[in-house]
Amino acid sequence: MAFGIKRHELLEWKRNVDRGEIAFLTHYWLDSRFPGCKTVTKVGCKDIEKLINWGKQYGLKAEWIDRRKNRYPHFDLLGQKQKEILEKEGLTEHLWL
Repeated sequence: MAFGIKRHELLEWKRNVDRGEIAFLTHYWLDSRFPGCKTVTKVGCKDIEKLINWGKQYGLKAEWIDRRKNRYPHFDLLGQKQKEILEKEGLTEHLWL
């Protein structure tokens, strides 16, 4: 279940993805499959090769890209990996307790 995101934030993320930029969107998210995780960061890009190459630097595999909605392919970052990547990207404003 996703919550805690404003419509304008989602629309901005979609625009950036459509422009072929690496775009980040963090929101609250609860899923019983991932106990202890309260947020998820979606890292998307319309340019799949660019997204794959971005992910490689963090050990993310191409098959982990969520392509269900082909228009907004993205990685879902959770837990410690989410924290590690956001810190390396200088996006600490995306880190919530």
